[in-house]
Amino acid sequence: MSQKITPCLWFDDRITEAADYYARVFKGKVTGRSHYPDGRMLTANVDILGTTFTLLNGGPDFKFSEAISFYIDCKDQAEIDYYWTTLTAEGGAESMCGWVKDRYGVSWQIAPMAAIERTLNGPDAAGRQRAMTAMMQMKKLVIAELETAYAGK
Repeated sequence: MSQKITPCLWFDDRITEAADYYARVFKGKVTGRSHYPDGRMLTANVDILGTTFTLLNGGPDFKFSEAISFYIDCKDQAEIDYYWTTLTAEGGAESMCGWVKDRYGVSWQIAPMAAIERTLNGPDAAGRQRAMTAMMQMKKLVIAELETAYAGK
């Protein structure tokens, strides 16, 4: 691995399923696996959008929470829609302001940074406030609605 920091996600015995799930959702691949002496998978490395994540089969002691989330910077509405639909399917859950939990309870922020920069950080103070108000009412972020609110239309 060439990255200095690798996120490690703690799973129970569903690690093989989780590794395959993340490789499928993010069109990546499982890049390495290790096993306990009894043959069960201990770790799996998964490429998620160019970042290696290590999944650890650590047992049932710890669960995921919103205190840690992963931000997906989406280039357009189609990409937002893909990740939103895919991550909330099969037991995932929607939240507010672009946040979702996947079927394992991992939190993701699905947001278009370029559109957020244009609307929430634009030069028009009143437009920024309108865009923020609009975003706070959304579950899935909709670029056109942020831009419309910013423009005051």
